[in-house]
Amino acid sequence: MRYTDVEPTAWTGRDDGPGIEHLRWYRAVEPLPEHAESGAGVLLGFRSDEGVRRNKGRPGAARGPAALRRALGPLALAAPIRVYDAGDVVVDGTDLEQGQYRLGAAATQLIDAGHLVTILGGGHEVAYGSYLGVANSEYVAAGAHFGVLNLDAHFDLRADARPSSGTPFRQMADREREHGRRFDYAVLGIAQPSNTAALFATADDLGMKYLLDDDCTTANLTGVESFVTDFLDTVDLLYLTIDLDVLPAAIAPGVSAPAAFGVPLDVVQRVCDLVAGSGKLALLDVAELNPALDIDDRTARTAARLIHRTVTTSLTRSDDRPTSGGVHPTN
Repeated sequence: MRYTDVEPTAWTGRDDGPGIEHLRWYRAVEPLPEHAESGAGVLLGFRSDEGVRRNKGRPGAARGPAALRRALGPLALAAPIRVYDAGDVVVDGTDLEQGQYRLGAAATQLIDAGHLVTILGGGHEVAYGSYLGVANSEYVAAGAHFGVLNLDAHFDLRADARPSSGTPFRQMADREREHGRRFDYAVLGIAQPSNTAALFATADDLGMKYLLDDDCTTANLTGVESFVTDFLDTVDLLYLTIDLDVLPAAIAPGVSAPAAFGVPLDVVQRVCDLVAGSGKLALLDVAELNPALDIDDRTARTAARLIHRTVTTSLTRSDDRPTSGGVHPTN
């Protein structure tokens, strides 16, 4: 497709025999055709380390898309889904900004064609490109209001002059203000020791909603559900971004900054279920997988499960919706 640099390669996985009763992701995924009927899921990779490098983190996330595909491939499907692979956008050298704009253009093209987009990162600098994909879509141009829900231990609201994996949500807020639009950003899983008082003040000044990791426990699942559903009620479209460092280090060791505490996997999964069931999901991305730091592919497998659950639920919702893979504007 336009804007991607690397064509998709063949997926592989365990073969239990023919028939849909043995269906796995690797048999369901096909290369994105030139004229794909709307309503499909489309995977798009973003190979980038530059944002993490600029943020003084541990590089290696550029290999994340390939690792996520390997982890997704063998997962069994309960029912057939229509899903395509569009290939990868590659950040060439240090030109992160150009890569983000090309990623955004590719995502917009897919959203406007009526697909549910899943972007496989890459460092969390992927978020600004993902945001551009939604913000420049025909839905938003027609007046749909979108929000960003971030599952993350960090606000990523730094005001640095040079964009990095620590700046994307500040960049979004600034751009939305320039366009005269309200920016609805909520983040779940914030680790207080990992965010300075200045970042908390910035979040408060910008009117952003957040829950600390201390409050994102299984015992407080009702509070987490209320936080998410209240946020969903304020938007027509949603962009969900999952920074894998929101999870405990024992579950997600393969990230640049493993969490000392983290949000339990069952809580994160419940958030994904609520988003997928809302009919408002336009785009999902998963960021910060660093295969070189992973242990027994633990992080990749966890991320694949979250993608699997969110995408299959979104694509198999039974209620009527417009010609889009999960997008259901309410206005």
